[in-house]
Amino acid sequence: MADRTAQAAQIRDPRLDFFRGVGMFIIYLAHTPRNSWTLWIPARFGFSDATEIFVYCSGVASSIAFFKVFNRQGWLMGTARVGFRIWQVYWAHVALFVALAALLAGVDNLFDLGTRYKDSLGIGYFFNNTESYLPAFLTLTYVPNYFDILPMYLGILALMPLVVAIGRVDPRLAMAFVAATWLAANLGYLDLPASPTTDRPWFFNPFAWQLIFFTGFFVGLGWIKPPKPTRVLIVVCIAILAVTVPFAWYRARNFLDFLPLAEIWKDLAPLRGKTDFGILRYLHFLALAYLAWIAAGEQGHRLMAVQRLRPLVDVVRKVGQQSLAVFLLSMFLARVAGMVLDAIGRSHLTWALVNLTGFVILALAAYAVAWVKSVPWQRPKQSQPAQP
Repeated sequence: MADRTAQAAQIRDPRLDFFRGVGMFIIYLAHTPRNSWTLWIPARFGFSDATEIFVYCSGVASSIAFFKVFNRQGWLMGTARVGFRIWQVYWAHVALFVALAALLAGVDNLFDLGTRYKDSLGIGYFFNNTESYLPAFLTLTYVPNYFDILPMYLGILALMPLVVAIGRVDPRLAMAFVAATWLAANLGYLDLPASPTTDRPWFFNPFAWQLIFFTGFFVGLGWIKPPKPTRVLIVVCIAILAVTVPFAWYRARNFLDFLPLAEIWKDLAPLRGKTDFGILRYLHFLALAYLAWIAAGEQGHRLMAVQRLRPLVDVVRKVGQQSLAVFLLSMFLARVAGMVLDAIGRSHLTWALVNLTGFVILALAAYAVAWVKSVPWQRPKQSQPAQP
């Protein structure tokens, strides 16, 4: 079984990089302040959003990146490999906060724009009480809401060695552990403090969100097999997505104002909550992912079939392959884009200009990071042809 698992974990499906790239572009749009294009992202039409795409695909990618180390070199070396990734992501989180804090403070100090950008992310407390908030930030007991995705990812990564150890006994035990941890988080037993002065918990509870991560992880390992396409299951998934639209889409709620959709939407809050990853978010994402998996075709052959779209697909895949670097840049770039929109005004033209420019910058960054990772300076220099 270990051999089969290792073989499954080494196969990189192009659909993984493509959909992760799509998620990166959506995350950029979603974090650009007052961006009209966010009216058309998946979150406006259902319970799940780009966060689920990011976390699920990260789980699949982690099965490829880490499990072969666990399998070939043992649990301790696998844990060390995960620990190194935690180290990288932790300092990426710190760097993102410092860079954005410097940007917001610098703009506030240098320009009189009629607004205080330091307060726009709720980090004014940090500037006013640095002595107490800085140690809390470095120990992840102060997690501002804009900076909460990477800490959640850190918490999930820290669980991976334990889940792998349990899975070595029996994969079903690992799945049961993941489900029990999610349930305990939803019952309020596993909250983490996000502020040194209030009782605010982490916005993304890693003990809850690990459910979607390890679902992807188990799929990547072959411990969970996606069900084969059937007409009945496709219809069920379409129905799940269709039923959620009237509740989630504000235009539908306004159009169907004779129905108590808004009240039902509020009543469903515990089941669709983002902090503890409500069960409706999970079901909605599974239905959406299943349909996307089928639409892309076996090994993503439909994504690659239309030659005219192949260059675009390749760009999106490249963005997905460099997700951490692109994510960091997108979070920083989104705030810059918001400042630009504040300066030039918001219209269909300026929204398109800022959003498309951001897409281009993210794509160029992905290619640049891939080039650097290829360590081109270590390649032997090609000899020049002799002159006649």
